[in-house]
Amino acid sequence: MRKNLYLTILLCTLSSCYTYQVKKPADPAADNKKESKKAGIADNNTSLQMKNAAAETQIQNSQPATAIAPVPVPVNIQEKLAPNKNVKIEVDGKSYKVIVDRWESDSLVAHPVHQPKKILKFHKNQINSERIAEKRFSQPIADIITVTAYAGIGVLIYSLLK
Repeated sequence: MRKNLYLTILLCTLSSCYTYQVKKPADPAADNKKESKKAGIADNNTSLQMKNAAAETQIQNSQPATAIAPVPVPVNIQEKLAPNKNVKIEVDGKSYKVIVDRWESDSLVAHPVHQPKKILKFHKNQINSERIAEKRFSQPIADIITVTAYAGIGVLIYSLLK
């Protein structure tokens, strides 16, 4: 019983509420849908009329109608990796947890999270822009740790009273 309690306390102290999460870019198509829902009925009627007019011009030009896939928005790596940010990046298939120091032209200068004296330099073309994950607070993990700590305290009080 005591071993389980010690194990629970050890796990609670070693776990962290912070995780590395990839920020999803805003979808322009979803933004357009939200805007159209907010618009009034009159605005929807005029937009429908404009869509019908656009469809008629496409038919008149006798161009085949094709589905247009959403074009991914180009991501500016230098904006994502601002100084003093704690991020997890993937460079040439290898993952690094770094704190960004600065940009020197096209090269990122950073240091590993717990090693401020070690300096790493990466060219912006080496960094996988789709796999840049920022360190963020995770509410579900914090809730799990809190419930586990309360349960451990409850078991401790119960074992002391018994």
